[in-house]
Amino acid sequence: MPATGEQDDLVQDIIEEPATYSDAVLSSDDEVCVRYSSQSDTNNSSFYQTATKKLASFESLPNREHHEDFIKKCAEILIREAVFEGTNRKNRVLQWNSPEELQKLMDFTLRTSPSSHDELLDLLRNTVNYSVKTGHPYFVNQLFSSLDPYGLVGQWATDALNPSVYTYEVSPVFTLMEEVVLREMRTIVGFEGGRGDGIFCPGGSIANGYAISCARHKFQPEIKATASVTNLLKNIANIILLLLQTKGLHSLPRLVLFTSEDAHYSIKKLSSFLGIGTDNVYLIRTDDRGRMDPSHLIQEIERALAEGGAPFMVSATAGTTVIGAFDPIDQIADICEKYNLWLHVDAAWGGGALMSSKHRSLLKGIERADSVTWNPHKLLTAPQQCSTLLLRHEGLLSETHSTHAAYLFQKDKFYDTKFDTGTKKFNGDKHIQCGRRADVLKFWFMWKAKGTLGFEKHINKVFDNAKFFADSIRNRVGFEMLIDQPECTNVCFWYIPESLRNAKQDSDYKERLHKVAPKIKERMMKEGSMMVTYQAQKSHPNFFRIVFQSSGLDRADMLHLIEEFERLGRDL
Repeated sequence: MPATGEQDDLVQDIIEEPATYSDAVLSSDDEVCVRYSSQSDTNNSSFYQTATKKLASFESLPNREHHEDFIKKCAEILIREAVFEGTNRKNRVLQWNSPEELQKLMDFTLRTSPSSHDELLDLLRNTVNYSVKTGHPYFVNQLFSSLDPYGLVGQWATDALNPSVYTYEVSPVFTLMEEVVLREMRTIVGFEGGRGDGIFCPGGSIANGYAISCARHKFQPEIKATASVTNLLKNIANIILLLLQTKGLHSLPRLVLFTSEDAHYSIKKLSSFLGIGTDNVYLIRTDDRGRMDPSHLIQEIERALAEGGAPFMVSATAGTTVIGAFDPIDQIADICEKYNLWLHVDAAWGGGALMSSKHRSLLKGIERADSVTWNPHKLLTAPQQCSTLLLRHEGLLSETHSTHAAYLFQKDKFYDTKFDTGTKKFNGDKHIQCGRRADVLKFWFMWKAKGTLGFEKHINKVFDNAKFFADSIRNRVGFEMLIDQPECTNVCFWYIPESLRNAKQDSDYKERLHKVAPKIKERMMKEGSMMVTYQAQKSHPNFFRIVFQSSGLDRADMLHLIEEFERLGRDL
């Protein structure tokens, strides 16, 4: 019976009074008699249904007798309903319910008394049932999808071990594993000998924030000491400006960074978070394919210098969020060298293309970057989250962020403390977090399983799928592409219903077309047939952006998706 949140829902019958306190407290192996009360639908009379139910225990330790069967049943539900049924093409991507309906269908309330294991199993089934199946082949809505079996096992192992990666004594396996994976990623980027630094981060946004922080420290190392809260308190005006979020820390030089107008919003957001201020993020124009314009970058750098600003960083993008454009990194690197600016490449989305000898030329020049963000949970389909920052500068992460907490990073440990003190090679005190999840395991396990060659085959297939999809709609009646030749696996297009195909000259054409994508999205969501996102950009009315990163799809899936757009939109 679903929980109601009321204490009276659960009545525990105690037959004999306990002689001691310990007798009165349920142990983890106790079974209790639970009595449920319900109302008859026909005669409104009450009755009691009594059954023996095993309640959840309060101790935070698994007990084989009490928990083994429960954990196995939970695993069976996840394997059957989330993993295999959730990725079956014959099943829906989601079972849509409005927020009001879902609040009635699931019991979200918390209560004082414990739940039975049977109740918890029902809650788990409902959680799976009413969630979006992001591993489904027709979930092509975000820059993550798929359900890699090897990554999943690595994810489960991570949760079973529940490590925190900051010292060798706590995480010996993962400390060494991170360094191996990060070094190999730096090698693939093109940093000489794989040397440099790096860290697994909680998302690409935080990785970009690390890059900004390191670039600022490299430009002005004293900022670590002078931008303290103590100094800020001496100047109330500066605090007010900081709270306004657009003026930055005026007790320091007016730092200016540059990124494209199509860059990820995290560059602005983390600049605000770090006190640089969003006004000091200069946006560079993009061309008709979404790539940064180097000539405009030079103009904006010169403008910042003329204004008395202190340019310190350019953030290029390798695979923009919407269009999937790759900025001309080599040209931007030349400009950064001329003006002595830090070059960061946000390759969170497009970095996976580096695994393919066929497609890595999209990121030509990335080896010249000072820092690179690369998210394996995107194009490489590692389970979320799995994000990295890679640096060519050894020791800079530790130099920028370490505080040498004595309760973690003691110098007199019985083993070589270079493995956990944030030296040039290893982790330790170089991250802004204290506790840090071992996101490396799932990616390392996938890499072990597939090999680098397997990742290359994966990338080649998803690019081939995207090309086939684009080629199939380019001259198909009812479809119009935003970018005729997409660079990445993002394909942006309009579906134009028959009612609008001869109306392009009408004054309200764009307004009417703008309404098509939201309506088709509503229909696909309510049916659960697929999930594809849409957006407006610049002067363009709403268009669809379909993204491919699952190598489990084939050309038949591409044609199915195309036909689904036609089915959902033909009568609009």
